[in-house]
Amino acid sequence: MKYAISLLLAAVAAAQPPGPRTLRLDYVHTGTSAEEHFAIDGIVLEGAWPGPLDRWIDESNLGKYYFQVLDRATNRVIYSRGFASIYGEWETTDEAKQQRRAFHESLRFPAPASPVQIVIKKRGPSNEFRELWSIVVDPADPAIDRAAPSKLNVWAVMQNGASRDKVDLLLMGDGYTAAEMEKWHRDARRMSDTLFAASPFKEHRQDFNVWAVDTPAEESGVARPSDSIFRRSPLRAAYDAFGSERYVLTFDNKRLREAASAAPYEFIEIVVNDRKYGGGGIFNLFASVSADNAFTPYVFVHEFGHHFAGLADEYYTSDVAYGTATERPEPWEPNATADPRAAKWKDLLTAGIDLPSIWPKKEYEQMEQAIQERRRAIRAQHRPEADMEALFREELGLSTRLLASGPNAGKVGVFEGAMYEGRGYYRPQQDCIMFTRDEVGFCAVCRRAIERVIRMYAK
Repeated sequence: MKYAISLLLAAVAAAQPPGPRTLRLDYVHTGTSAEEHFAIDGIVLEGAWPGPLDRWIDESNLGKYYFQVLDRATNRVIYSRGFASIYGEWETTDEAKQQRRAFHESLRFPAPASPVQIVIKKRGPSNEFRELWSIVVDPADPAIDRAAPSKLNVWAVMQNGASRDKVDLLLMGDGYTAAEMEKWHRDARRMSDTLFAASPFKEHRQDFNVWAVDTPAEESGVARPSDSIFRRSPLRAAYDAFGSERYVLTFDNKRLREAASAAPYEFIEIVVNDRKYGGGGIFNLFASVSADNAFTPYVFVHEFGHHFAGLADEYYTSDVAYGTATERPEPWEPNATADPRAAKWKDLLTAGIDLPSIWPKKEYEQMEQAIQERRRAIRAQHRPEADMEALFREELGLSTRLLASGPNAGKVGVFEGAMYEGRGYYRPQQDCIMFTRDEVGFCAVCRRAIERVIRMYAK
């Protein structure tokens, strides 16, 4: 099988005209809520550049951060991308007000032929990007790591064409032992089917390649510190990120990137071999999901929306790790706004709808208050996952009926409650997969945002 896959990858590469390799800049991002600093860790030459050759400038205006690659000889920007980061989330927590932490991060771009300057910028209070750090990279530098990528088994879950013409999604399993590789392969195929059952991914299935890489673990499962379960899984994914028991992240970016370098990719989904409800998603970094929960399909699609299109969380009644905002700046995310007239999606507004738009907010909040109290009790008592799934099913029934009611159900408007805040932020529709676990899919604004990113990568 490994030999056959190697031949397949070689054939795909041979069928494409010569293109650049991928250069990866690894660095450490450190600081507090009040200051941040950067330091280079290393530069790695990876395989063929998987992206398009004609869309190197990012015009989406997405991301808390933004990086540019400038040709040193002409000062011309030759590549750019917006992104978010674990640091960017951590700096909004209470911990960041009290101590300093460091996070490993990476930037990937087409390997240049001559020296370039890499500039990292961050959004200011008025959404303008301000320069934070700059470094010169010379592709002829002998210190660049040119070693071959890790010898991992890479296989095609779904292949629709050359990488440069498609969106390349890489599925990475964590916590699957060698004896569980068949389960991992079944789970990977199921995750792919789950994504492409959801609109607008369903309509754009042919625009994607889906790859998977095998990373066998010594033990089954991943770390769940709040349950006193600890694992050194290959990708180091774990629950309880920032103190949130459902938030699954890996803080070992270098280990993740070294494994991912075996395959072509633009987006990464980490699938953890666990039953407990959980996942996460960070724009242009990765998304994660637990494989075996009853609500895995919802978590996968919701979190991938964060990672792929920079979609905001629209919910505001669940516990989160981030501090309460004291101001209401306009979000960079496409599906949330501080503008009660919603200039951001004014062309999609339902004709004649009231702005801001009426919805059964009080009834929803009362229902959610009771649900969240029961949810916290289930976790505090370490009750079986089936109990949590039963609660979520009950919530789904109540929420679906409530949010399908009222004069503005199904309409695009400006509905107060989003970005973890019940006041001052607005979402486009009463219900959306970014707001609830209801089986309603993405709203019109989210669907448009996703299709815009697909057009950035697919031919």
